[in-house]
Amino acid sequence: MSLSHEFSRVHRDLMDGRVRLSRIGAVAAGTSVSLPWLVVDGAGREVEPVSSYLRDRLLGDVSPLTCRSYAYDLLRWFRVLWTVDVAWEQATEAEAAAMVGWLRSARNSQRHRRREGGFPPGSVNPTTGKRVLAAGYAPATIAHSLSAVHGFYAFHLHFGRGPVLNPVPENRARRATLAHRSPLEVPGRHRRGRLRPKVPVRQPRAIPDGQWEELFAQMRCTRDRALLACYVSSGARATELLGVGLADVDWQKGRLWVVSKGTRDRQPVPVSPEALAYLAAYLDDSGLPDGGPVWRTRRGETRPLTYWAARRILQRATEQLGMNWTLHDARHTAATRFARDTAMTLAEVQTILRHAHVTTTALYTVVGLEDLVDKLAEHYGRPAQPAAWSQQYDPQDVAVVFGAR
Repeated sequence: MSLSHEFSRVHRDLMDGRVRLSRIGAVAAGTSVSLPWLVVDGAGREVEPVSSYLRDRLLGDVSPLTCRSYAYDLLRWFRVLWTVDVAWEQATEAEAAAMVGWLRSARNSQRHRRREGGFPPGSVNPTTGKRVLAAGYAPATIAHSLSAVHGFYAFHLHFGRGPVLNPVPENRARRATLAHRSPLEVPGRHRRGRLRPKVPVRQPRAIPDGQWEELFAQMRCTRDRALLACYVSSGARATELLGVGLADVDWQKGRLWVVSKGTRDRQPVPVSPEALAYLAAYLDDSGLPDGGPVWRTRRGETRPLTYWAARRILQRATEQLGMNWTLHDARHTAATRFARDTAMTLAEVQTILRHAHVTTTALYTVVGLEDLVDKLAEHYGRPAQPAAWSQQYDPQDVAVVFGAR
């Protein structure tokens, strides 16, 4: 058997999920500001081509979390290359196709842990109407991985390193459509690039008022009630709100100061008087913090509340109620309430949510079918109205054209 034929068989088996992807290597925390995250191989050695690319991304002012996300995408790419025994400088579109095929057929390791009696992956929760995460990788994950690999090779090609052709095919139609386009124009349609999955448009996931009251009643302490009230009244992102300190609370003007995820600027967000009352009650029970965030753990040594701990607070409540809402759904709920308030304009809602484009804010104005249940019930309950013709028409002419009734 020739070496090229052996490579094609391994590629095919990897695409079909018959070959287990290599688990060697890891993403490790860096020791310098210029490289907060790096990729290491099975021997613990730094993968220098990835490090040089991540340093360039940081020079382009991306956040450390973006650097971490790209590091995991490139670790997966190098695991594909190590599995098929291809050097990164010799990678072709065949390896990119193998990665996409494996992502489409493999099970996501983050989905293996599931509560007994829970709904199967990919099903729809009958209580919330929200889909349970599928067992595999989402199309957005596949698209993000392709973008990271494409950027990695585009960076090295600029300096004359790596293969002559980028392993990830470029979408020239998309580039031509978006080039020199005014933001006021409607974006033109273009075909997806090769290997690119169809990524559905994300719809807002607002929690209905009745379910929100049930969820809020499940909170066990004043801290949890204050945290959830601040989430749904401010529309802040999960990590933004968890970083709020005592000096960031403006009690008189009813707002919190958060470090925005996109701009990393310190910006104010509104908060309801009810949420401030819960926050004051929480601080009265637990005492004022000695610096750092106001949200702290309740057991053991006092330390700041992490995102994973805050997520677990909501998970315990949703499991009791048979729901699958998340922390980010609280932001969707706040955005939907703002957008459907007739006294607020769309531009005002955009300012509160700190969206870069008003088109993102406009997604929350879409009315879902679940919001029309009462109106549809009224519609079906009304008797059918007979057709009435305008008095300008002669009844005899109407009878001749449409028949006598």
